[in-house]
Amino acid sequence: MRRRLDWLQAGVVVAMLVLVLAPGAASWLIAYPAEWVVPITLWLNVFMSWCVDLAGPACRALSAALGVPMTAVRELLNWLPWSVTLTLATFVAWAASGWRLAAFTFFAILYMVVIGYWSESMNSLALVAISVPAAVGIGFALGALAFVSRRAERIITPTLDLLQTVPAFAYLLPILLLFGFGPVVGMIASVLYAFPPTVRNTRLGLSRVPPEVVEAGLMAGATRNQLFWRVRTPNALRQILLGVNQTTMAAFSMVIIASIIGGTADIGWEVLLTMRKALFGESLLAGIVIALMAMVMDRITAAAASAEPAPPGGNGRLRARHRNALIAVGLALGVALLASLLPFLEEYPEAWEVYPAQYLNDFITWIVVEHAKTINLIKRCAFFFVMLPVKTGLDQTVTPFTWGFEFTAPLRAGYALLAAALVAWVAIRRGIGSASLIAFVAIMVYFGITRLPWPAMLAMTVLLGWRLGGPRLALGTAAAFGFLIVAGVWPQTLLSFYLCGLAVLLSFTVGTALGILASELDGVSAFVRPINDTLQTMPLFVILIPFVMIFKIGEFTALLAIMAYAVVPAIRYSEHALRSVPADVVEAATCFGCTRGQLLWRVKLPLAMPVIMLGLNQTIMFAIAMLVIAALVGTNGLGQQVYIGLGDGDFGVGMVAGIGMAFIAMIADRMTQGLSRAREERFGLRAEV
Repeated sequence: MRRRLDWLQAGVVVAMLVLVLAPGAASWLIAYPAEWVVPITLWLNVFMSWCVDLAGPACRALSAALGVPMTAVRELLNWLPWSVTLTLATFVAWAASGWRLAAFTFFAILYMVVIGYWSESMNSLALVAISVPAAVGIGFALGALAFVSRRAERIITPTLDLLQTVPAFAYLLPILLLFGFGPVVGMIASVLYAFPPTVRNTRLGLSRVPPEVVEAGLMAGATRNQLFWRVRTPNALRQILLGVNQTTMAAFSMVIIASIIGGTADIGWEVLLTMRKALFGESLLAGIVIALMAMVMDRITAAAASAEPAPPGGNGRLRARHRNALIAVGLALGVALLASLLPFLEEYPEAWEVYPAQYLNDFITWIVVEHAKTINLIKRCAFFFVMLPVKTGLDQTVTPFTWGFEFTAPLRAGYALLAAALVAWVAIRRGIGSASLIAFVAIMVYFGITRLPWPAMLAMTVLLGWRLGGPRLALGTAAAFGFLIVAGVWPQTLLSFYLCGLAVLLSFTVGTALGILASELDGVSAFVRPINDTLQTMPLFVILIPFVMIFKIGEFTALLAIMAYAVVPAIRYSEHALRSVPADVVEAATCFGCTRGQLLWRVKLPLAMPVIMLGLNQTIMFAIAMLVIAALVGTNGLGQQVYIGLGDGDFGVGMVAGIGMAFIAMIADRMTQGLSRAREERFGLRAEV
């Protein structure tokens, strides 16, 4: 079968070469005819109108009901003196993880006070405080259902895949149409985005309860309900709490997006407003607030998840919990009494606020003015020598204006001979399958990804899916890409492929190199870790701002923004994988006389490769997530289609693009998992992160 696939790939490459060299002979094979497009967007709009007529009144009633606790929590958080909230948060951090986290929490919350964003921060916290418990409750119920019912799991798992890969902007429009506009709608959007991690971790935790523990419960006479609540759930609690941690982080990441459809005077709206005005300093200061809130909640929930579970009937642990609660109440009452005597502890004086936004704006302006030539050189070289060749090919890119010389017939012949020689060498060394992939890349670089025939692209991806995941993945790939073709968004899909694929390639290369350095040098690891934390918790909108200020709007700016977000998992997984290589293997290689370089390249990297491939998987997921945000600064792919649908109120356009991006993400996920499994089988390993 593998040999047959190799020859099929070679046949596809030959057919593609014939088509691109003679496009006039079969123009419909180059560009999908408009008259063949299926009106899926129209069907979706009709369906959405029916849903609004049927369920709109009930959804608006639910929105009004949810507004009551939302308003109550918001008013409570704003009513409490800032000093009381600061004290309680610091004490909770200390109880969860000790004085280091307590100190970090203290200064993080003090930053919100001193910078002048206290009220906005509390309004955003109110949204998270309501959405997280709701998401955890829904997620636990669905996770438990998926555990007890195989039929339910078959429905829930692909639904979660879809929810986690469809861009959040794509389902903002149906939420708006059903629930209306306001803060509660933002909360509903946060719940929908944040509950999947709890579902997955609940099902995983319940399925991993040791059989002997379950048998002991059955022998003790536990009923089905007792077995679930008193045996399985306590033993799965640590894994469930990890899901709660991820749900909390997902809810924080939705703070700005929720502001678009209902934010009022919260920190997400502040970031959005200043970003629209291209005020780098103001948006950065507000974005840091969200990052700090997310970091504090992440550390606290992670500490709770990693804590040792309480032993059954542990009265001492119960008394300790009561003691901490009593201490917290006593501290709150004491600080509240002190605040009634010292007014600045109740309401921080405006004159004491520090707001260095103008200095940050001046710094960016200085960079742009003083280094204009360098900035333009970087942008020009990257666009004309890297991005444009991938997009439209060397055939269209190499001109006297861009490269300084003409792409003459001898140069074209030289490129063809060089490509042919490389393909022949790879065919001899690695086989016809690898050679056909090299030939495909050579044709793509010459003609550009956006000019390749759609049947050849479809056939190549289907064959790649078959090679990496078998016939089921090939069938799924054919269905997903067939949907994009017949829906009429294939040109936008190719543009998304071009930008996202280039960003993934560069991010994974740079991130893996940094991860290798971090695994070898503790100083590099200590330097990179806080940068990774900041990039992962900083709102995606804020990541755009410095690039827009320096490089202006355009595809190069979008590429840099995607890379800044997608490089993090490549760094983390590479470092983790290399540091997790068994010590006895390293010791044995050292005893055989391996140098440090040989130990890295011939021992550690081959063994760490399965986990590094998981890093590639996450790099792709992060890049696709950022692709929608990057559409704000000049891209024209599927992400831009999502914004067009949201701006025009066209549910069909936005949802088709969103579902298309979800399909791409799921196919990429399955392919990278298949590649990782192949590496595991080769080395007899099982990758765990």
